[in-house]
Amino acid sequence: MTLQKLLNEENITKYQLSKMSGVPKTTIIDICSGKSSIQKCSAKTVYKIAKALEISMEDMMKLDDNEYDTETGMPTDESHFECGLPKYLSESLGNMKKSWETVDSGKEDMHWDIYWCDLNADINSAEVENLISSEQAWYLRRKYLRMENTI
Repeated sequence: MTLQKLLNEENITKYQLSKMSGVPKTTIIDICSGKSSIQKCSAKTVYKIAKALEISMEDMMKLDDNEYDTETGMPTDESHFECGLPKYLSESLGNMKKSWETVDSGKEDMHWDIYWCDLNADINSAEVENLISSEQAWYLRRKYLRMENTI
C-alpha cells in the first residue's frame, strides 16, 4: 500500500494531512507523487505523519511507492483527486455523473446544461477557496466537464 492509497481509504487529502501532522504540504505531495521516499524522510517527519494517521512508524515505513508512473512520478491511479471534496462539490459531481449517463446512452437530459454550469461553478469556487488544488480542479474538469486545459 502507498501513502496515497492510505489517504484515499481514510478520505484525507494531502492538505488535510499536512495540517493534521504539521509536515509541510510540499513534503506530503512529494511522498505521494513518488518524488521522495518515506524511507528517506527524517524520523521526525515519519513520526508526525504516522501519529496524524494513527498508525505505527513501522507501518509507515512499510508503505511503498511502486504504484507510480516511472516517467512522471505521478500515481497511476488518479482517484485520489476525488477524495475529501466539499459536500456541495460531491453533490454537483453526482448530478453531473447521472446526467452524463443519460446523455451517453443516447437520451436527452433537459437539465444537463444546468448540472454542467453548477459543477463548473462549484469546482471554481472550491479552487478559489483553496478547498481543492488547481491540479485537482483540472482533473475534475477533464473527467466530469470533459474540458481540456489549454494553458
